[in-house]
Amino acid sequence: MKLTGGEALVQQLAREGATHVFGIPGVQLDWAVDALRKAENQIRFMVPRHEQATSYMADGFARTTGKPGVCMVVPGPGVLNAAAGLSTAYACNSPVLCIAGHIHSDGIGRGYGALHEIKDQGAVLDQVTKWRGRANTPEEVPGLVRRAYAQMRSGRPAPVAVEVPYNVLAGSGEVELAATPAGEDGRLKPDQAQVKRLAAVLGAATFPVIYVGGGVLSTAGGAALVRLAEKLGAPVVMSENGRGAISDRHPLAFSTLAGRAILPHADVLVVAGSRFMETRGPFPAWDKGDTKYIYINTDPNAGIEPRVAGMVLNSDAGLAMAALADELPAVPAAQRRRLEPAEAQKLRAWAQAQIDAIEPQASYVRALRSAIPEDGIFVNELTQVGYFARVAYPVYGPGTIIGPGYQGTLGYGFPTGLGAAAGNPGRVVVSITGDGGFGWTLQELATASKYKLNHITVVFADGHFANVRGLQQEQFGQAYCSDLHNPDFVAMARAFGVSATQVRDAKGLEGALKDAIRAGGPHLIEAAVGPMPSPWGLLRLKAPGAAGGGTMPSPFAGDPA
Repeated sequence: MKLTGGEALVQQLAREGATHVFGIPGVQLDWAVDALRKAENQIRFMVPRHEQATSYMADGFARTTGKPGVCMVVPGPGVLNAAAGLSTAYACNSPVLCIAGHIHSDGIGRGYGALHEIKDQGAVLDQVTKWRGRANTPEEVPGLVRRAYAQMRSGRPAPVAVEVPYNVLAGSGEVELAATPAGEDGRLKPDQAQVKRLAAVLGAATFPVIYVGGGVLSTAGGAALVRLAEKLGAPVVMSENGRGAISDRHPLAFSTLAGRAILPHADVLVVAGSRFMETRGPFPAWDKGDTKYIYINTDPNAGIEPRVAGMVLNSDAGLAMAALADELPAVPAAQRRRLEPAEAQKLRAWAQAQIDAIEPQASYVRALRSAIPEDGIFVNELTQVGYFARVAYPVYGPGTIIGPGYQGTLGYGFPTGLGAAAGNPGRVVVSITGDGGFGWTLQELATASKYKLNHITVVFADGHFANVRGLQQEQFGQAYCSDLHNPDFVAMARAFGVSATQVRDAKGLEGALKDAIRAGGPHLIEAAVGPMPSPWGLLRLKAPGAAGGGTMPSPFAGDPA
């Protein structure tokens, strides 16, 4: 077919199954945007107000639909703005395709000072993607897009980028679209010999424990996890990024808070789909020197120093756990030291007591959980209630809670929630943010209004960068420049055409959320709050033990704590 590069790009995207492109038009993208106009019955082109929102929206779309998200930006400043969202997607194993415009092919790398030129744009994209390619002719575009999709679906899910210079988009040629293989499966499969060896180790274990991270969710490994855990009778401790891999209602499911009482007793600890690191370094070694560690990860480096040495199964987490469950030998009941229901309930009650002691966050999280349907999507942010929600918000299914992973990108939550709403028009989407983080992307109220997205954002407003203020006071005895000058959020939302409410307590939040859910469409709730106690004792495992008071129970009756 005789096609422009822009037409080739859009037609190949449609062939790959893309239904949405989140992007902002610009002169280097004109021919791609015109091709999207011609294909508007196949692909919806959604235009936010800042390039940063394009990649966040693509990430939210990807993590809640199971389909790759696509963003498109102009070169230079557009790429730099989108990099924040790409870095978050990279941290969270999210399949996002960034289509990056470029200057004229003849000028790349020559420093002529072309519009939007930056030094080595490809090197910038390399830092926030797993793979990048550039088309040099219109004929190369379909094959490059095909390769990008194959990369997203192989090994560890992560963002990829395709650079297309504007002369390639505007040029035309005899273009052949690339075939999309049926049943494409690029997942990294486990080595069967290693599976047999590790199954033997697990089969001989007395008290195995499974610790899961976001890699289990990104590989849709929840069913395999449940089967392995039930066959072993092993407690499952979910990291902050692994919440939803197994329902919190499952008798073997535990948060990291309750997990503090479990992990030191494991004789075999399976770490599946997790970096197994905290913000400032490796997790503490809970064992007394004789625990065997099994690391399951697509990244072979996930089981090396500074982590405790162990055995590594380099594989997709879901495929590996399914293979281990298949290979496990029958284990005599007398060999296993099982966590009895009564003891498990004691652990959960102890953890809940730690949670309930922190107010007003506990009440706000209960209000959120009460109002949001079980299949609703909760986008958690870096705010005092959000930090707390990482362990306190009950999660009943995969893809129902989204966080920023280790990237900790302030301000990501609101636009990420908009992308989730775009991809899931029949589900309730609620994002929370602080007044500090909301300032990053509050202009996207225009996007919520323009597209009538079924999204509710809750802004917890205390007039400060609250976490910064708390750390400053703790470390230096006083805060400096952490105060904020806020607009009237309710009036501002209404000015954008978004309905809005202000509340002053958890009961008011619960009622406002339920009203907004019934009404549908975009809505903003400002929750006026004051200083809150630090939740970090519940979240960071500097050492095993109680988070905020009370003796930590043992998972086994009669054992010392």
